[in-house]
Amino acid sequence: MHYRTHRRHIIRITPLIAALATGLLLAGQHFGWWQRALADGEQAQPGTYAIDHFIDGDTIAINMNGIIEKIRMIGVDTPETHKPNTPVQCYGEEAAAYTKQLIGNDRVRVASDSKSSNRDRYNRLLRYVYLPDGRMVETELITHGYGFAYTYFPFTKSAEFTADEQQAQAAHIGLWSACKPIANQYGGYTSNVVEQ
Repeated sequence: MHYRTHRRHIIRITPLIAALATGLLLAGQHFGWWQRALADGEQAQPGTYAIDHFIDGDTIAINMNGIIEKIRMIGVDTPETHKPNTPVQCYGEEAAAYTKQLIGNDRVRVASDSKSSNRDRYNRLLRYVYLPDGRMVETELITHGYGFAYTYFPFTKSAEFTADEQQAQAAHIGLWSACKPIANQYGGYTSNVVEQ
C-alpha cells in the first residue's frame, strides 16, 4: 500500500518538474542568460549569426541569439566614417559600402584569436568574420584595397594581412589609387581626409 501511494506522488510531481524545467529553459532563452556567457567567454567554435546592422567598413553588429553585439574585425582598419571629431576619410564610404555588399543578407561566422583580447576599449567583441563560403571579410577588405592591415595589437594573421596590404598597395588597388594614405604612429596607415 505504501509503495502505491509513493508512486502516485512521484507521478503527480513529474509533470510539475518538467513544467518548471521548460519554464527555466524558455526564460533563459528569452533573457539570453546563456548567450551572454557565451558572448563574453566564447573560445569554442561559434555558430553563424545574422547581421543586425552595419556600422562601417570594419565594424558590424550581429544578433547573437537575441543579444546584439558589435563586432570589431581583427587586424583590419578601414577609413573612418563615424568616428567622433574625425571627418569622413578618403574611401571610408566605399569601404562601408563594400562590407555591406560583401556580407549582404548572409549569416556570418565569427572567431576569436588566441593572441587578441576578447573585447576592445569600446566593449566591442574582437573577432574574425567569415562568409558562408569560407572567405574572411578582413582578407577581402585588405586585398581589394578597402582597408589597411592593423598590426598595432598582436594577432595570429598579422604577417598574412601585411603581405595582402603590400600587394594591394603595389597594384594601386582601391584606396591605394584613390587616396594618399599617411603613415601613422602605430606602424600602419591612415587614410587622408579628402580624395585626390
